[in-house]
Amino acid sequence: MSTGVDGWAKAYGDVLAAWVGGVARHARLVAGAGAVLTLAALIFFVDTIGINTSTSDMLSDELAFRRHANEIDRAFPQTDGTLAVVIDGQTADIADDAALVLGAELRKRPALFKDVYDLKGDPFFRQNGLLYLDVDELSELADRLAEAQPFLSALWRDSSLRGLFRMLGLGIDEALKPGGADAFDLSSTLNAMAEVAEAQNHKRFQQLSWTRLMGGINDTAAADRRRFIVVKPARDQTSLQPGTQAIQAIRQLAGDLGLTPERGLTVRLTGSAALDEEELESVAEGMGLAAVISLVLVLGLLFVGLRSLRLVLANLGTLIAGLILTAAFAALAIGTLNLISVAFAVLFIGLSVDFGIHFALCYREEIWRGYNQHTALAEAARVVGGSLTLCALSAAIAFFAFLPTDYVGLAELGLIAGSGMFIALFANLTLLPALIAMAPLGEGGREAQLILPAAGARAGTAIRRHARAICWVALVLGVAAAAVAPRAEFDFDPLNLKDPNTESVATLFDLMSDGSRNHHAIEVLSADQAAAEALKARLGKIELVDKAVTLASYVPKSQEEKLDIIGDMALFIAPALALAAPAVPLNAQARLDAWAALRTKLQALSERSDAAGAASARRLLAAVSSVVGGDRAATALLDLENRLLAGLPGRLDALNQSLRAEAVTISSLPQQLQARNVAADGRALIEVYPREALSERAAVGRFVDAVRAVAPNAVGSPVVILEAGRTVLRAFAEAGALAVIFIVVLLAFVMRRVRDVAMVFAPLLLAGIWTAAAAALLGVAFNLANVIVLPLLFGLGVAGAIHLVARSRESDGVGEALRTSTPRAVLFSALTTIGSFGSIYLSSHPGTASMGLLLSLAITLTLISTLVFLPALLVVCGLGDKSEETQF
Repeated sequence: MSTGVDGWAKAYGDVLAAWVGGVARHARLVAGAGAVLTLAALIFFVDTIGINTSTSDMLSDELAFRRHANEIDRAFPQTDGTLAVVIDGQTADIADDAALVLGAELRKRPALFKDVYDLKGDPFFRQNGLLYLDVDELSELADRLAEAQPFLSALWRDSSLRGLFRMLGLGIDEALKPGGADAFDLSSTLNAMAEVAEAQNHKRFQQLSWTRLMGGINDTAAADRRRFIVVKPARDQTSLQPGTQAIQAIRQLAGDLGLTPERGLTVRLTGSAALDEEELESVAEGMGLAAVISLVLVLGLLFVGLRSLRLVLANLGTLIAGLILTAAFAALAIGTLNLISVAFAVLFIGLSVDFGIHFALCYREEIWRGYNQHTALAEAARVVGGSLTLCALSAAIAFFAFLPTDYVGLAELGLIAGSGMFIALFANLTLLPALIAMAPLGEGGREAQLILPAAGARAGTAIRRHARAICWVALVLGVAAAAVAPRAEFDFDPLNLKDPNTESVATLFDLMSDGSRNHHAIEVLSADQAAAEALKARLGKIELVDKAVTLASYVPKSQEEKLDIIGDMALFIAPALALAAPAVPLNAQARLDAWAALRTKLQALSERSDAAGAASARRLLAAVSSVVGGDRAATALLDLENRLLAGLPGRLDALNQSLRAEAVTISSLPQQLQARNVAADGRALIEVYPREALSERAAVGRFVDAVRAVAPNAVGSPVVILEAGRTVLRAFAEAGALAVIFIVVLLAFVMRRVRDVAMVFAPLLLAGIWTAAAAALLGVAFNLANVIVLPLLFGLGVAGAIHLVARSRESDGVGEALRTSTPRAVLFSALTTIGSFGSIYLSSHPGTASMGLLLSLAITLTLISTLVFLPALLVVCGLGDKSEETQF
């Protein structure tokens, strides 16, 4: 690269010149072979590549917590890769009925849904559900149902508008009796019915909640009106989206069954299968948009930088071919892309374009010097080939440094991107010269002129004049940034990488905001049930633990006392729920007659100012009178009947079932529940729930450390959040040390000057500190995705610095180097990279968007450091101009 370097460097330059010269002479053959190879690579990539959207798989399976997690997955395969169907109803009745209907339909499709788990809908819990109430709650329910027994009996026999209005009429009669007002306060019932009628008047869907009326349960909270069905979908492993068929089937079923917002229901999907599926869609959509914008920006900047459509098209062809070859290598070497390694394309574009711009501008410079086409291409290879090779080696080392670490996601990116550097180098020293030779620049013409040489001269003069001031300013900014950089935040919760606008993530956040601790539960696997119970007792004593759950936790307490209460309930309620006499279907006139009878009694109650429920009676009277006030009274009453009574049969049936409760033991628990808590080999699962919300990393650490002190093999999302952070930080420390050591050794071997090696690393170090400080000031947290900014800083930062230092050694100092094509190449290489990465920021996916923002910021600061600070430092250290200024 320079006369000061050993003879092997000159020999290497001669080899490159001879190679490129031979390529230029056989340009069509080389281009044709490149096209055939690229097409074959594209076909192989499309047929072979897979996508792994699991954030857990981005960490090594050899890590202790990953081994424990995989052990639980193997012990309980039915809980891995599941879909959670979240059913929200306007009332608890609607949600319960919908879950039962949907669950039954899902079970009819075993080929598509391997396992359907509806805990609350299981016949066992519908029969024994009352045993899970507290004794006081059960006693209160028994008293309430005893009072309602006559009315329940009437409704059981006649679950129509006539039966309901007759029941209300009887209640009003009792309330109107002397002293009956306090004993028969119908306010809540009348108000609930009035709300339904008012909603009908306003053409809003609303049904009467019989759960609220019969059980006195307030189902206004979202959690009380929500049901869950957990589904194990069959996954199509031949598809990039293996869960799509199951997800679409559930949504189709929900629509066909009328489980829609228009009928008071929303059916949403979350769980690992849905999260992975929508994660892939979000990343693909974001990367697709980014690729288009990136291509447009790169082409525009290439044209501005090269000022030649021929050179732009040659660079573009080389870029596309190299990208496809690198993608094929990824498919061959790994077989799948993860959420980080999918960014290899953007990395490749940035670094390959860097190589192409340097070669093309140097070729243009040699044409300007008067060489013919073949000689200019050969000389360009001789001048910049060594620097390009050194840049490729340095960048590859930076990427390969992650291979020995436990951060598999970045290690796979490192393998792909590192290998891609050699593919890019080969393509830019083979295919690019061939394409240029097929459509060369005109010798000596306007197209061959050097662009803006005066700008380089002015920049060199300014930097030389103010070199010390620039270095002092950079030093002050570096010290200030070093003080701010430790404030940079790290967010290693994989959930925060996902697009919050997707249904699966939005649903999960919704559940967490309602107080659900399920996402932050820790799981522990014990040798057997006895060991699980012993460990559960110890875990339950931890202050930070809300509860620890095992299979035995599903066995109700105080069963004997509760069964006595249920037995007493059955004595007075069961006869009321005896087989009903066939009810005569109501006709329109019967409904009108029923309303007329109730209206008279409501009028009487509303006129009794001393009676409880008078105001409620007036409200219901006005609402229903408005409903039937039009010319479609009969149709309106039929609609009102459905709104008021649709939820009743299911509640009466559930009550009837619950009166047959039996003593519960572990062995009598449902098989599906047992299989989810005790593995086939007898090992037992413990679920540990936090007492506090784990919204901060410190809270996560406290909870995990407290549980691990008792159960070292604990796993779960809190453990992943904590250990992922530790693993990533450790990986970067290890990779950073390896990269620095090997790059220093490489540069020292090639450059043979400690000062030159320091010059290459100085702007890189400064840009790294600036980037960390800027991230802290802007509130951009480092996460599992955007941490690739660090290896990229090594790749691009080292490349730009090497080019400038090497050109300064070849020229008569930095001032002369700034008047060559090198600084322009560094500038437009960085700008194309910023354009490429900046486009990712537009993605709706938080992980890729943060990656784009942080990478654009890092490259911008690296560019400033390389083109301003580094030349000033070179001047201060004695590498200024060694001769008088001469201008091309």
